[in-house]
Amino acid sequence: MENIKACIFDLDGVIVDTAHYHFLAWKRLADELNIKFTENDNERLKGVSRLHSMDILLDIGGMKMEPEQRESLANKKNVWFVEFIEQMKPSDIFPGVRLLIEELRQNGLKIGLASSSKNANTVIKLLRIKEMFDVVVDGTMITHSKPDPEIFLLAAKLLGIPPHHCLVFEDAESGVEAAVAAGMKCIGVGDAYRLKEANLIVSKTGEFALADLHKIQ
Repeated sequence: MENIKACIFDLDGVIVDTAHYHFLAWKRLADELNIKFTENDNERLKGVSRLHSMDILLDIGGMKMEPEQRESLANKKNVWFVEFIEQMKPSDIFPGVRLLIEELRQNGLKIGLASSSKNANTVIKLLRIKEMFDVVVDGTMITHSKPDPEIFLLAAKLLGIPPHHCLVFEDAESGVEAAVAAGMKCIGVGDAYRLKEANLIVSKTGEFALADLHKIQ
């Protein structure tokens, strides 16, 4: 266990299900643009930036758009998303996640949050878990979104822990790729085939236990 000194958690799909709210907001925008957008399409948006997500949506619809309009519509989507997440409460945290983080902290590991979402701080405040993280890195602090490793490398730097001593929890394929590119170990949360590059797969974050750390040294 001494090899892992910090755990870095993604937010959406790992700690809480904000992915559904993202889907509702993107679907609302897609409907406005007469683009057919499904939950399967929404999988392509996980872990990527808002503007990159907008590009994917436009690609799905076979549309092109001027940069100013593209950014305006992406911001419009975000307003709707924020309206949805403002209804969130502490009970929305996935089962077992709070206990897992507390157990990791009690055993001397540092804890970071690394989310491409620019709303990450809003979400963790609503969930009342902000104090559980030594470091929070969100989309406002990075230039390149996942699968670029920038967000995880920044989290490690702020935690003061070398990347090879960090363990990432991710549910998105792009996030797993980013963790691997950063030289970190990774726990994939969700589909085993889609996240096959991870060191260990669990179906839900809360299924991971402190004792599982020895499996990924």
